[in-house]
Amino acid sequence: MAPSKPTDLENDPAPSDLSRWEQDGGPEPSTSGSSTLQVRSRAGSSDYEDSHHPDGPIPVWLRESSSSFHFRWVPYPLRHLARSLADWIKGPSPPRIQRITPFFPSIQSAPVNLVSKYFPKPFHKALLLTFFLFTWALTFSLVLNRSASAGNIPGYGKPTPIWCGASYWSGGNSCGLNGNRCRPFDNANFAFRCPANCKAVHVLTPHAVGTQEINYQPFVIGGPPPSSSSSSSSSYFNSTVDDIKDITPIYRADSFICQSAIHASIITNNQGGCGVLSLRGSQPSFPSSTHNGIRSIPFDVSFPKSFTFIQSLPSTCHADLRWPLLSITVISATLLSICTYSVAVFFPVVFTILFTHVGLVSDPPLSGGDFPSLTSLIIGRFLPAAFVAAVFYRYTLKPQQKDLHGALMERTILWLGGAWIGSLNNYTFNFIPIQRLTPSDLAAQPGARLALAIIVILLLSIALGQIYYLRLEGRLPKYLAIYAIFITFLLICVLIPTLNLRIHHYFLALLLLPGTRLQTRPSLLYQGILVGLFINGTARWGFDSILQTTAALRGDGPLQGLLPNVTAVAVSRANITFSWAAQDWYTAAGSRKNEGGWYEKRAKNKHHEYDGLSILVNDVERLRWYIGEGEPQHTFYRHHDNEDEDDDGEEKQYFRFAYMRGSGVADFSKAGVWESNGEWRKGEEGSS
Repeated sequence: MAPSKPTDLENDPAPSDLSRWEQDGGPEPSTSGSSTLQVRSRAGSSDYEDSHHPDGPIPVWLRESSSSFHFRWVPYPLRHLARSLADWIKGPSPPRIQRITPFFPSIQSAPVNLVSKYFPKPFHKALLLTFFLFTWALTFSLVLNRSASAGNIPGYGKPTPIWCGASYWSGGNSCGLNGNRCRPFDNANFAFRCPANCKAVHVLTPHAVGTQEINYQPFVIGGPPPSSSSSSSSSYFNSTVDDIKDITPIYRADSFICQSAIHASIITNNQGGCGVLSLRGSQPSFPSSTHNGIRSIPFDVSFPKSFTFIQSLPSTCHADLRWPLLSITVISATLLSICTYSVAVFFPVVFTILFTHVGLVSDPPLSGGDFPSLTSLIIGRFLPAAFVAAVFYRYTLKPQQKDLHGALMERTILWLGGAWIGSLNNYTFNFIPIQRLTPSDLAAQPGARLALAIIVILLLSIALGQIYYLRLEGRLPKYLAIYAIFITFLLICVLIPTLNLRIHHYFLALLLLPGTRLQTRPSLLYQGILVGLFINGTARWGFDSILQTTAALRGDGPLQGLLPNVTAVAVSRANITFSWAAQDWYTAAGSRKNEGGWYEKRAKNKHHEYDGLSILVNDVERLRWYIGEGEPQHTFYRHHDNEDEDDDGEEKQYFRFAYMRGSGVADFSKAGVWESNGEWRKGEEGSS
């Protein structure tokens, strides 16, 4: 009698084997020829790793019934949602690696095939690359040297290179009492040379001009008056004419010289140029007008120092050749990009070319024509930047552009074009009304918050696109972990007391570059822009700290500190007397003779970190008063205290007040106005 065939029941595991199932993940799957019951999970396994378990997929009910399962307290719908999200994050199986399918590959490969035809050996290609670099460096150096030459102005000599924000007067009380530190006021000439693109330079902190606060705009006060058809005083000080005919423009001394020269049509914004400035001393007023895209600021009272420009002077001044230099660099980088497959050749050469161009031409960190110092500074910044570039080349750029054969022209347009957009961001992104990503700047600059919101939405849409492709390649879990580390680091930086987080160009690029590793056309563009931002940030500013003190962020802006309590106690048309709250300086029981009493209270009252007072009249310091130097009051007369100043005796005057500590000054108050009819109008609350 033949032995009986074992039944399915006989093949079932014994109860003693259940513990082994729980540890090993369940019963082994049967083969196709076996009659044993096959246990399978639902289509679309809830866990990618479970589907690749050596013993086969584990059913959800069996896995969650195991004694090692620790999440029974989580409701099943939430567990199901978490499993589904984890499955989605892990992406498809197998991963779908992204590769660019080039358009017209034979056309895109034609230049590199031509090079290979005539230079077939690696040694030949190395010689060709050496010749290419030598030709670019020689051409670039010759044009740069000519651009840096100041030339000559007959009768005035060699012009002195200056930067776009140079002026003859410093703000606040920096020029000293009666402006004596900024003399001479008159009878002096100065030959100067300005770079191109000075119109883009704006003041980034509030600058007081009378009762006006100037910020985020060019700083030019005065200029040619409006046309003679404008007869009323309001049109005289607020007209917007576009022509200057046979009129000598007069500018207040603290105006930016180069922007004033553009306004007066002495030089052009695109090419810069040379001119001769002539000091003119005191002027009774400075009208407003618009010319060459710059609207000047009106100032309707006198100022002790002013300047104009000597017209129609012959000169051999060389124009700023940054645009011809840009053409040379763009052509060189483009030729290299379309003629080489090798990423190891393409990236280091392009990085060096762009860094050199930004640092020496398009956005140099130093102005004034001192090219030896500028070159030394750029070399010092290039070395650490090159090291960082080597790191992101290894982990983001090299994987992206590997085997990018047949798409060299697309790389040139997308990646290299994006790199130029990023490295020239002082031109390409200049329209965005955001100077610094700090709360105070975003609140003060018109349109900054809206622009930031648009940028955030754009970045989120780009991030979603990159997340989609990272998921398809199965890289999303790793990149989520990387960016979780980045976010944690930023949160720690935010929580550090007494320091403020500031996101610089280069740091933003380093944060976002890992997400551009994919070989897709959008990633080529994004990575090029980010590399350009990194180049511009490090060449222009260096590796500036991302954690800065409040004082470093503030710069020359307001301290937001204490303001003196000054009262006009006697006002007439001829004179005005101010008193600055003696009780703030002495103890209530003491007097100015009771020095001990004052110092005793000084230790308890934060007002008394200061020991003096500065008063500006029409934006010029006219009084400094210190503890023990007389009564805490002063009388001003309609004429200036400085006998050298001319005054018609009828103009109104602007007064601003600030505490002093030694020779240092705190914030000045907003300007109060002593009208010509004797009326006193107190300034608004707050500092200026």
